[in-house]
Amino acid sequence: MDFFKKAGKLALGSRLKILSEKMLTDAAEVYKVYEVPIQPKWFPIFYILAEEGQMAVTDIAKSIGHSHPSVSKTVREMAKHGIVTESKDKKDKRKNLVGLSQKAKAMRPNAEIQFADVNETVESMIAQSNHDIWKALDELEYLLEEKSLFKRVMATKKSREAKDVKIVPYTPKYRKVFKTLNEEWIDQYFKLEDEDRKLLDNPKKNILNKGGHIFIALYKGEAIGTCALVPIDDPEYDFELGKMGVSPKAQGKGVGWLLGQAVVEKAKELGCKKLYLESNTVLEPAIKLYLKMGFKKVVGHPSPYARCNIQMGMDLEE
Repeated sequence: MDFFKKAGKLALGSRLKILSEKMLTDAAEVYKVYEVPIQPKWFPIFYILAEEGQMAVTDIAKSIGHSHPSVSKTVREMAKHGIVTESKDKKDKRKNLVGLSQKAKAMRPNAEIQFADVNETVESMIAQSNHDIWKALDELEYLLEEKSLFKRVMATKKSREAKDVKIVPYTPKYRKVFKTLNEEWIDQYFKLEDEDRKLLDNPKKNILNKGGHIFIALYKGEAIGTCALVPIDDPEYDFELGKMGVSPKAQGKGVGWLLGQAVVEKAKELGCKKLYLESNTVLEPAIKLYLKMGFKKVVGHPSPYARCNIQMGMDLEE
């Protein structure tokens, strides 16, 4: 079809759906020829019950890879047509067991002949193909089980948008945005503290003039994030990664990761051996980011922040 030539792999789902509908239409005709009066969509349940005997809906769903609601609905349809019966489990009266009816069991000889013919036909088709579609489906299912198509597309989106993010050094023109971006997240979850005001109101005096650095993330020229390498008076750590703030509208673009990497690289450049940070576990995305960067939980350091309930450190020499 011209559509699939133009859309290409964007239409993977649509193409599989059309192919599935074609095969289901043919399958319905095949069932008629072999005098097996079941619908193609009933096949997985019919087959597993023929092989395993009575089963609970939950176990059927696990065996055929369908959802519990989907299996329940199909079982009801099959029961109306006299293909399956339901009975109480003798060992657990709360559980219903589904099994093939006598009518369905009488179909099995014809069904087994049909299944053998269909299997031989599919094997013949695969033999005539340049690619083993069965193995390809196995691989596709594995990949989608490992990570869904949605998550994969979101990762691609994030990677593309990250290419438009530029990390630049702080200059006085970013003083307001440095303060605003940090006040936004602090006010959302906590309250501004004296240490916040000291750093945000006068970053030049309390960060830059003490040997620290501030980085600004720009997305297509707009300042959307910030992070600082703050000098601290600590016997184990020279610098702290702090004041990381990303605009809510820019989250999901990998901005936090890029800012964090800029801070780490600057710390290494300055000869820093260990990097420190403080946070709060309510900020789950931030904690996940720090762990991904290589930070590990540490204890025993006094904090100027009441909101701090987790301290982390990173060995830059590892």
